[in-house]
Amino acid sequence: MTDAPDPATTPDDPYLWLEDVTGERALDWVRARNDETTAAYTDRPRFAALQQELREALDADDRIPYVVRRGEFLYNFWRDAQHPRGLWRRTTLDEYRTAEPEWDVLIDVDALAEAEGENWVWQGATVLRPSLDRCLVELSRGGADAAVVREFDLQRREFVPDGFQLPEAKSSVSWIDADTIYVGTDFGDGSLTASGYPRVVKRWQRGTPLTDAETVFEGKPEDVAVRGVHDPTEGWERDLVRRTIEFYRSELHLLTGDGLVRIDVPDDAVASLHREWLLVRTRSPWGDHPAGSLLVARLDAFLAGDTTMTALFTPDAHTSLDYYAWTRNHLVVGTLSDVKTRLRVLTPGEHGWRDEPLPGVPDVGTVDLVDTEPDIDDAIMLEVTGFTQPSSLLHGDVGGEYQTVKQAPARFDAAGLTTEQFFATSDDGTAVPYFVVRSPGAAPGPTLLGGYGGFEVSQTPYYSAVVGRGWLARGGTYVLANIRGGGEYGPDWHNQAVKQHRHRVYEDFAAVARDLTERGITTPDRLGIQGGSNGGLLMGVMLTRYPELFGAIVCQVPLLDMRRYHLLLAGASWMAEYGDPDDPEQWDYIRSYSPYQNVRSGHSYPPLLMLTSTRDDRVHPGHARKMVARLLESGYAPENVRYYENIEGGHGGAADNAQLAFKTALAYEFLWERLGD
Repeated sequence: MTDAPDPATTPDDPYLWLEDVTGERALDWVRARNDETTAAYTDRPRFAALQQELREALDADDRIPYVVRRGEFLYNFWRDAQHPRGLWRRTTLDEYRTAEPEWDVLIDVDALAEAEGENWVWQGATVLRPSLDRCLVELSRGGADAAVVREFDLQRREFVPDGFQLPEAKSSVSWIDADTIYVGTDFGDGSLTASGYPRVVKRWQRGTPLTDAETVFEGKPEDVAVRGVHDPTEGWERDLVRRTIEFYRSELHLLTGDGLVRIDVPDDAVASLHREWLLVRTRSPWGDHPAGSLLVARLDAFLAGDTTMTALFTPDAHTSLDYYAWTRNHLVVGTLSDVKTRLRVLTPGEHGWRDEPLPGVPDVGTVDLVDTEPDIDDAIMLEVTGFTQPSSLLHGDVGGEYQTVKQAPARFDAAGLTTEQFFATSDDGTAVPYFVVRSPGAAPGPTLLGGYGGFEVSQTPYYSAVVGRGWLARGGTYVLANIRGGGEYGPDWHNQAVKQHRHRVYEDFAAVARDLTERGITTPDRLGIQGGSNGGLLMGVMLTRYPELFGAIVCQVPLLDMRRYHLLLAGASWMAEYGDPDDPEQWDYIRSYSPYQNVRSGHSYPPLLMLTSTRDDRVHPGHARKMVARLLESGYAPENVRYYENIEGGHGGAADNAQLAFKTALAYEFLWERLGD
């Protein structure tokens, strides 16, 4: 065979027709591939067992019901076997502490979907502050990002007749008061950015047509998005507009009677306001402060010209800022020290800021700050978890004692499993950490390696019933790589791998794969990899650039055609990460790794399972479709290039637990077939 032509150098991409998401020809192709895959894998005892075990874990009644606090109530969205689309419900803290809380169901999404003949998927709700008696509910068809918006009365437990409503779009909404909201949506021609998000913010008054809403701010067509918000904090009420210029560049404006006042910080920094304080998280050096710092100033002084900033956190070679959140009187800061969580509490006082470790928190695994209610008190809720440590929720006041209010049961047998951290050496000498979960001393065996490597997203240890039941409990080894492109060591860890330096993401992941073999943990033919979205791009590059390192690849909701990614759905918003393919110099480095452009006939590629969703309106399913079509065209056996496209599910790939269990069981059955004994 000869090499397949490079679509980027030919007048036409022969598979552009597969970008027609719901076109009959494209869907016929999808149905044929789906039939081949389901026929190959689903009529097997192991697949049936996997699907059942995963569904049981996903629907288990004794899962932790995660909550957010709004005033006196804790709100939860819950799915189970009887309610696959889910229940939005609430309870009190006292009830939540009990083994079986009584829940007040506000919206039954299954019942609503049946009554209205829609395949509704819950997208969230924004509650009106401070009254907390109304909310704006978002529902999508099939799990897409685009959603309808409806006003809901939390006291009457019903949608408000003639209340605020928006048709399906990628909208943004925010309460101003009971009769006014900020809205960004598809107002017609020119109202959306090239990325498909709102370009215009309007103030909409109850009882008036949307067409009469007052324009507050307009961004530029090439921006990512703009959004208006109201800060209802008593004594500090104010209105803000955030203009996102690129993925990592934004402006924050105060809306005053005299117009907009920009908070003048570097546009690659993230500014936020809380009462009298301005917080700034830097992504590049600013003055004497390095990238990854957290800085604070009094807002009034800053706006008056005193731009002196106090450093609340300064990173070092091993420690980065992970997250921060306000309580009524404190700022809780989560850091990562070689990818292990450490928590601190910072408290403003007469003589400056007091900085001390947050007492009473276990120094193990990953600790996430689940919720605070800064308008009211200093209570926090923390989740403590690890690869073999089922999650627990702790609740208490900052500086006080914490009570375990929820404890998840073990979902798989972790006896004998250990978690180790190793470091691989990438091509440029950088030490790249990764975690290994396994039975120590075991012979090299089936190993599943995951990673992401993008958008400054950190990968930290977590408990997964799905990974546990589908992989670890069956004797597999699980590995999580902390490659560059993520945020595990702050913004510089990410910045080292954007645009022309993107190759470092892939070199890091390949270095981890080699290190696993050199340490005797596995062998290339028994090493599988799995990733989605940007991690799906990672899988595509591993397939085409490092095929000799792997025995099987699961690629989910991926970007793969990097020549056209910026023209598809939200792709234009990611050019700050990958570059602009229309710029010849930037396309030169993008094309060197773009998977779709690097499929070649006659090469030996590992078996591939491609998973995506028709309703993914973030990463276009055409990426996955076209990649598989090109691989098949190039002569690769259909049994080595499997494809499954869920009709629903959005970017998550599944609209309910049944779909998630099915899709995940497909992935594990494929991996066990290729990597197992």
